[in-house]
Order: sequence, then structure tokens, then C-alpha cells
Amino acid sequence: MSTTELPASHAELMDGVYRWQRHIYDLTRKYYLLGRDRLIHGLEVPAGGTVLELGCGTGRNIILAARRYSDARFFGLDISAEMLETAGKAIDREGLSSRVTLARGDATDFDASSLYGIERFDRVFVSYSLSMIPGWEKTVSAALAALAPNGSLHIVDFGQQEGLPNWFRTLLRGWLRKFHVTPRESLCEVLESESRRTGATFRFRTLYRGYAWLAVIGPRNLTSPSMAGESQIS
Repeated sequence: MSTTELPASHAELMDGVYRWQRHIYDLTRKYYLLGRDRLIHGLEVPAGGTVLELGCGTGRNIILAARRYSDARFFGLDISAEMLETAGKAIDREGLSSRVTLARGDATDFDASSLYGIERFDRVFVSYSLSMIPGWEKTVSAALAALAPNGSLHIVDFGQQEGLPNWFRTLLRGWLRKFHVTPRESLCEVLESESRRTGATFRFRTLYRGYAWLAVIGPRNLTSPSMAGESQIS
């Protein structure tokens, strides 16, 4: 496991939040981190491909993805040493250590070459992490910069709950604040802007009446069954 110089305040905050939460994280989050499996299904990793998860947490997503795409190599980045400890143990238990490499780093500013010995990835995905990262827009830019030619960036995170009752939105936001989570209102606009800047295709859909948002930025020939029939901006 590699380590880079990290912003101490945020790293310490995340370690503090998850020092104990990490032990029950997967058990509790499965009820409200919706859309993660849909994202994994839509990765469509090419044979022998490389996949980077930013904000890999307990390793839940990267393990499921590694099972699904059995000939791909996976790389995980997280700022929390506590979460990486849990992820490493889970990956060892699953017998995936030869295909999954973890590193501690800041998702807004990382050097993939020094961390993993690889500069570009066929797929990069971010699952419910942008809503926790200060300066999250930099993570989007860094993720796009880490893509190989014809690579794609996949994101799922909290939406604005636009189709749900106001009382539900109020309760959810209050609960999320306890974990330093803030749904990003401008997420769609930022992703659309970045896709135009890079000349990529942008696909976006809302899930569960806006509870979650799912987005893909990739090459113009990218097809993804999980995004079929949804809004697309070229």
C-alpha cells in the first residue's frame, strides 16, 4: 500500500468519522447508498482492462467489480487509513490481493504513476464520495486526466431528491450532515462542463425520483445499458 502527502485536516477528519463506523459501514449503508451496483454493472470493463476507484472506502465496490470483471486489474484510492485497513483485510479474505492494489491519497490531487506504477485507466469510478470531498470539482478533473484513450468516468452520488417530499429531503440532509456529507447541487452542471471541455460524451440519469444521480463521461462510441434511454449531451 502506497502513501502520498495528504491534507492533514481532512485525512484526520475522515479517520475520526470512520474509526468505528467502518466496522458497520457496509451493513448500514446498503439501505441508502443506492445505485452502486448499477454503476458497477455499467462499467463494461474491456478484457484485461484497468479500473481505478476514487474514495474506495471499505472496498465493497471494488470487490464486487473485481468479481464481475475477473480479468481486469483494480486500483483503489482513499484518504482514510482506517478505511483502507478495513478494505485491505476484506480484499485479502476474498483472495483478490493479486488483482487489487490500494493506496492512500487525496482524490483531488494524486499521482497515479507514483502510487500504482500506472498513469492511465480504462475506467475510473467514484461512488458516493464527491459529496464528502472538499473541492470535489478537482476530483472530477483529476479523474478525467487519469483516463486512458477511450476510457470513461462513472459517478453515482446523492441527487437533490427533486421528486421526493420536502420532509424527506430535510430529514435526509440532516442525517447526512452528521457524517460531513453534502449532496452536490451543481454536480450535473460541472460534469457537463467538463465533458464539453474534453470533447467527451456525457450521459446522466436520475434514480429513485432524484434520490441519487448517475453519470458517465466517456468517448462518443461508449454504450452502457444502465444509461440507455437517459439524457445524453455530446
